[in-house]
Amino acid sequence: MSDHVIGLDLSCNNLKGELHPNSTIFQLKHLQQLNLAFNNFSESSMPIGVGDLVKLTHLNLSYCYLSGNIPSTISHLSKLVSLDLSSYWSEEVGLKLKSFIWKKLIHNATNLRELHLNSVDMSSITESSLSMLKNFSSSLVSLLLRNTGLQGNLSSDILSLPNLQRLDLSFNDNLSGQLPKSNLSTPLSFPKFQTRNLQRLDLSNNNIHGKIPKWFHKKLLNSWNEISYIDLSFNKLQGDLPIPPSGIQYFSLSNNNFTGNISSTFCNASSLYTLNLAHNNFQGDLPIPPDGIKNYLLSNNNFTGDISSTFCNASYLNVLNLAHNNLTGMIPQCLGTLTSLNVLDMQMNNLYGNIPRTFSKENAFQTIKLNGNQLEGPLPQSLSHCSFLEVLDLGDNNIEDTFPNWLETLQELQVLSLRSNNLHGAITCSSTKHSFPKLRIFDVSINNFSGPLPTSCIKNFQGMMNVNDSQIGLQYKGVGYYYNDSVVVTVKGFFIELTRILTAFTTIDLSNNMFEGEIPQVIGELNSLKGLNLSNNGITGSIPQSLSHLRNLEWLDLSCNQLKGEIPVALTNLNFLSVLNLSQNHLEGIIPKGQQFNTFGNDSFEGNTMLCGFQLSKSCKNEEDLPPHSTSEDEEESGFGWKAVAIGYGCGAISGFLLGYNVFFFTGKPQWLVRIVENMFNIRLKRTNNRYCANRRRMN
Repeated sequence: MSDHVIGLDLSCNNLKGELHPNSTIFQLKHLQQLNLAFNNFSESSMPIGVGDLVKLTHLNLSYCYLSGNIPSTISHLSKLVSLDLSSYWSEEVGLKLKSFIWKKLIHNATNLRELHLNSVDMSSITESSLSMLKNFSSSLVSLLLRNTGLQGNLSSDILSLPNLQRLDLSFNDNLSGQLPKSNLSTPLSFPKFQTRNLQRLDLSNNNIHGKIPKWFHKKLLNSWNEISYIDLSFNKLQGDLPIPPSGIQYFSLSNNNFTGNISSTFCNASSLYTLNLAHNNFQGDLPIPPDGIKNYLLSNNNFTGDISSTFCNASYLNVLNLAHNNLTGMIPQCLGTLTSLNVLDMQMNNLYGNIPRTFSKENAFQTIKLNGNQLEGPLPQSLSHCSFLEVLDLGDNNIEDTFPNWLETLQELQVLSLRSNNLHGAITCSSTKHSFPKLRIFDVSINNFSGPLPTSCIKNFQGMMNVNDSQIGLQYKGVGYYYNDSVVVTVKGFFIELTRILTAFTTIDLSNNMFEGEIPQVIGELNSLKGLNLSNNGITGSIPQSLSHLRNLEWLDLSCNQLKGEIPVALTNLNFLSVLNLSQNHLEGIIPKGQQFNTFGNDSFEGNTMLCGFQLSKSCKNEEDLPPHSTSEDEEESGFGWKAVAIGYGCGAISGFLLGYNVFFFTGKPQWLVRIVENMFNIRLKRTNNRYCANRRRMN
């Protein structure tokens, strides 16, 4: 390679292995531009030889899986105009920038226009060190320090650089500050803004607090007329909403404490494509979305009044989230005709009337959530036109109809919740093998369904059979960056709103209906099932041996039925079963011993007068005649006891955090521990109560 090369771009070349210090790259003394971004040097630290390339003006080593300390020789590159050392966020790998090297770099590289250090560990950088950014004066145009571990109060010099166009200090949880009341810098306060040409500002996920002052409003409307992106979400800001400039495209103030009425604030925002004001304390009527907007998120506020039909003029909408407000009136029928709408979320309001009946054949719906309202009438068959639909939640309404078996044609449907309505009749599916092929959450609990359990549907639930969860990983359902799907389910005896749904979460809930007949053997083929609730019905017969095939099962509730016979000993092989409720049936004989069954107490078996065993503190006369429980050799060697049960809680964590809850609730752990875990995982829960088998809750 000629040593007269001045530019070298090897980015995105799938280069692997060690970035060796003796590489010929670092012998190119005339090199001015070096780009090795998006390769995989996972065995390497940043070579000290990079400091020998003293003519470099552009250096990009971003997203190369480099680790270790950034060498001090980086400060030798005094001619740098652009430096990008951004890393992927990881606890195992990543670069670290020491304070003294930072000072040398800032002191020498005074011509820097772009400084990008996203996810570089800068936790040792102090406020005084950050203030050295003033050395750049008018040169710095782009400063990206996302997720760098910065802490303390924001330096006044970061935001006073006059030609700064891009600033990202997001995801620095310990970075605090306050917007001053006047446009003057004050000690220990958020700095003044002298920047004239700001185009992108991201201060999200920090600890910024206080009110937004008037001078900030004026900057938005006057000096910052070219700004297109503002994200101040996940802070502790309060006060009135700042009016965005007319050219803004992305505006997010979610998860703060803003208040006030904003009904006409966004009328002139002609370029706005994303507005996210969710999780604040706004009130009054809903602001009408601008015509060209794509993502409109106003959930978890205190908006009241009706939803205007003029919402349908926003024909480019992708996400409409008005959930968790106090809205009343009827849902505009025209919303079903919007061909670009992916998400329609109006859950937990006070809406009434019918579900829109006008879902067009050209629609793009992936999520429809109307649960927790007062909707009534039958289910619209035009929902069968939603061929891309993945999540349908109409639970907790007053819908009166039979089971919508015409939904079985929706090949992408993964979540179907019709819980707590006035649905009735038998549940049947066609004989086709393509009924509900991807369904992973099926909840029709708390209705008036009758007849046999829906074997014709269950046998086609391919999404619950032999699913390799290790390939899926801990992924959450949602639509892009702006929206996570949620669902209310009963898990291990609790009503829980999962504010995010793991793609690998699987459950069937047919409880609190009037189903009769026996439990179908085919349920045993749902190998990936995590939870099964058939409680509060009129189910007869014995517990089928095939349930022992559900090796991933974490909770099983068959309580309050008419089951008889003995408990299959093979159920003791369900290693991840942390909650079992067989109470209030007609079971008899000796309760099996061993493994998980040794952890279940009286509540799991009470109300079965012919049962006996140490779990009920009722000894069995012929207990010594009980055959040993079946187990594999590996299980015998593991010596499955309380320590192994704890491991089972962790290993069964496809629904992860849910296991932890039941360690606390079902073993009498302190409530303060429960609250800690509840806050950590951002879910709401309420314990169910079927102790008295109230399976006729709708007698009226």
